[in-house]
Amino acid sequence: MIPIPVVVCVLGGWCVIYLADTLLRSSSSLKASYEDWLMSYGLSISPFHMRWQTALFNRLFYSWGRWKPRFLYLWFSIGMVFGIVAMFGSVVLLGKTLMQTLTLMITEAPAVQNDRMLQVVVPGVNLPISQLTYFFTAILISGIIHEVGHGVAAIREQVRFNGFGIFIFIIYPGAFVDLFTTHLQLISPVQQLRIFCAGVWHNFVLGVASLIVLFLLPAILFPFYYTGVGALVTEVTEDSPANGPRGLFVGDLVTNLQDCSVRGVEDWNSCLGEISQKTQIGYCINAATLQQLSFPARVYRRLDGTVECCSNSSLTNICFSYSNNLDSHLYACLPARKAIEASQVCRTNMDCQKDFVPSLCVTPSLENQTRLIRVKHPPHIDMLFVGHPMHLQYTVSLSSFVPRHNFLSIDLPVVIETMCKYLISLSGALAVINAVPCFALDGQWILNSFLEATLASLIVEKQNRELVGFLILLAGSVLLAANVALGLWLVTAR
Repeated sequence: MIPIPVVVCVLGGWCVIYLADTLLRSSSSLKASYEDWLMSYGLSISPFHMRWQTALFNRLFYSWGRWKPRFLYLWFSIGMVFGIVAMFGSVVLLGKTLMQTLTLMITEAPAVQNDRMLQVVVPGVNLPISQLTYFFTAILISGIIHEVGHGVAAIREQVRFNGFGIFIFIIYPGAFVDLFTTHLQLISPVQQLRIFCAGVWHNFVLGVASLIVLFLLPAILFPFYYTGVGALVTEVTEDSPANGPRGLFVGDLVTNLQDCSVRGVEDWNSCLGEISQKTQIGYCINAATLQQLSFPARVYRRLDGTVECCSNSSLTNICFSYSNNLDSHLYACLPARKAIEASQVCRTNMDCQKDFVPSLCVTPSLENQTRLIRVKHPPHIDMLFVGHPMHLQYTVSLSSFVPRHNFLSIDLPVVIETMCKYLISLSGALAVINAVPCFALDGQWILNSFLEATLASLIVEKQNRELVGFLILLAGSVLLAANVALGLWLVTAR
């Protein structure tokens, strides 16, 4: 469900804005000056929608649109081809996504949900509040680049450019360009296609550019940050099991999880995934040491069938299971840190037969999904974590970039990396959605111009071409609406 405070804040804010606008417009003394003020600043207000338009950037747009005409012709011609392909591809992608959604609704298979390429994003539900700044900034940048594409292409095709603007619809920001409609209708369908496809094309280019920056980020930041030496802790949440005097702190460098080497964030995630999927690893302990450390305790079985042999009130002892030549089901309550501090990992007793010292492989006897994980973050003492590995993954934020100098921020690479990921996903999503042949989207005008350019000789009557276009647009609109409605239901209602 969407959090109630978020709904209250959004609705309350828009109510205040709309009420103030209504009162000022109804005031006999303030109406004229208020409307003049709105007009002078290019502002307009309507329910859940506010927009600002200006001609300040017109000269800049005209300079871009007249720069290297041959290059721009080639650039937007490639964009036209891409936009047409994207129009057909978006229909296939939405159709596949709809089938996956319906399959998920019927079978409730989590794997299908993870495979879905397009998902509805609802702030506060499947988008963390802490990520809202990245989300809205990426949407705004993607929207501006999209509209810059339309504006520059229009000027290149000799269409008058009236202005550029930014709007907010409910909570989502966006951008737009104002073109002279008469000029737009007078140019050829191919010229129209270059203009209408430019937004989708620029979103694709922005996504590719962000992907390249993300891929080359270690090289770009190499003079200031080095990588491949571990995962740097940038945040530990208050409720994290890794929080505490012997836990992880901001600035710690994690180098190992158990016997799994950690050279960066990807290794951290893969190691935790591997640990959660495999059985609990054991530790080699000298037989004499085992007898010395072992506490007498009562053995009992948990509801899931696992065995516990330590007191529930103990914060330092863990029940370990082991086997010897005579018995394969022995248990000992041991102080965890002393038992494994200088021990090598093992799977069986054979792994511990070294230097002719009798040693046994003792394995923590924990609940099925619980693991004992030794986290190395030198020069500090190893952290011993007991719990589900995913709890550690979700409550500790890390970076693969380690500052070369103390004055450098540990958060800067994370900010750049996160922003690139949001630009890749949101700019790509904006390209796909706008390419859909749907009413009120770029896809509507791309489809109409495409039909005019390709079917004019086959379907002579313009009315018949418009009917074909209307039916396709209707089908595309239904397909998009079904994806949004069912996707929203999956996110909020389940």
